[in-house]
Amino acid sequence: MMIPCIDLQDGRAVQLVHGRERKLAVDDVFGLLDRFGKYPLIHVIDLDAAMRKGNNAKLVRALCIAAKKRKMRVRVGGGIRTVAQAAKIASYGADKIIVGSAAFKDGKVNTVFLSRLSKKISRRRVMIALDTDRGKILVRGWQEKLHLRPSEVIAGLEKYASAFLCTYVDAEGTMRGTNLPWFRALRRATPLPITAAGGIHTRAEIRALARIQMDAAVGMALYTGKLS
Repeated sequence: MMIPCIDLQDGRAVQLVHGRERKLAVDDVFGLLDRFGKYPLIHVIDLDAAMRKGNNAKLVRALCIAAKKRKMRVRVGGGIRTVAQAAKIASYGADKIIVGSAAFKDGKVNTVFLSRLSKKISRRRVMIALDTDRGKILVRGWQEKLHLRPSEVIAGLEKYASAFLCTYVDAEGTMRGTNLPWFRALRRATPLPITAAGGIHTRAEIRALARIQMDAAVGMALYTGKLS
């Protein structure tokens, strides 16, 4: 399944290359819900909150409510650092809460936070982001690299989450294709659902991911019309 992404920055939907360079921006964020209306599921990511540069909290809430009226499920992520914040977003009707940076502390898995989170909103609604650059996990809006690889921690994270979002940041926003061997290796590391992201730009890639039972989160290729 292909999952459209709405990444928020300064109140607009944007697409970045490698999480840094902005390539395009869309002012009519709610218009994207109409554009993506045929998809049952979307990702809404607050980039400002992830990068600690403010937040788009009111817009996230409004998008969750609007999507629910359209019978679309929403996964929300970006800068979710406390259990209370996660619970608040879950109350908007978000199908899953995506946590990345908060899942780690001092270079290790933050078991205290994840245990409290999974108990508060239920493990079923927790999705952990394992985004990487050159094989190492990135946190803090992809600005900090840990000395950890997804394969080293993913098994231990299974008891706290029901799914993983894995972004191959090396290719994010480039439209040059993703790293299918990397995703196949991740698939062998856990039985839980994985959503792949990062550089996915063709139907062939989406089909290849589907064959290993992965969904594909897509941004740049949809916004530019490469994928319709």
